[in-house]
Amino acid sequence: MIITTTDGVEGRTITGYLGVVTGEAVMGTNIFRDFFAGIRDIVGGRSGSYEKELKKARDLALDEMAEEAAAAGADAVIAVDLDYEHIGGDDRSMLMVSANGTAVKLG
Repeated sequence: MIITTTDGVEGRTITGYLGVVTGEAVMGTNIFRDFFAGIRDIVGGRSGSYEKELKKARDLALDEMAEEAAAAGADAVIAVDLDYEHIGGDDRSMLMVSANGTAVKLG
């Protein structure tokens, strides 16, 4: 499955538009990871644990979107957009990543 943020696939002709496809991933965050990320924010540096969770959530959302496109008979998903949201308050924290794009047939 070709997945791209562009509005086409270079060298290929779009022969049909199959509609919008989406994928979502919601990941819970861990209180200890939150605590250590807070310390890292104070002293500076990158939070490797959050970066791993972001990558995991992004990959899951893209995979889910690609599965939906494949089920529709698509060869590619174009104009892909990724959105990141933090859900919840101070005591319960969730990370949501959503991916959406247009499923297409290629010639």
